[in-house]
Amino acid sequence: MTYTEHRQPETYNPGVVSEQMSTSRWTFLTNHAHVLIAISRDPDVRQRDIAESVGITIGAVQRIVHELEEGDYIESERVGRRNRYRLIQGKPLRHPLEAGHTVDDLITTLD
Repeated sequence: MTYTEHRQPETYNPGVVSEQMSTSRWTFLTNHAHVLIAISRDPDVRQRDIAESVGITIGAVQRIVHELEEGDYIESERVGRRNRYRLIQGKPLRHPLEAGHTVDDLITTLD
């Protein structure tokens, strides 16, 4: 791909994110943070819906959910054919620059 393929089209509408534009844009939060936010807003959210809202594949969501469970940041339980998620309260953010802050702080700030 060339640089010109990633430029914003002349009819760019900041309220509408197309697939092409979303692949060339960056955000301040990681996909892990986006998944946590999606789960905090709807504990019964489907992984398919998380993938769509975050802009990643279902496989990536599965990997992130697994990593968040392994790190004790979330728990999941099977309810029928679906999962229900629960954020673990008070878990620290992982980077040294974020020392002293928790996932709760992040979620509260962004909600």
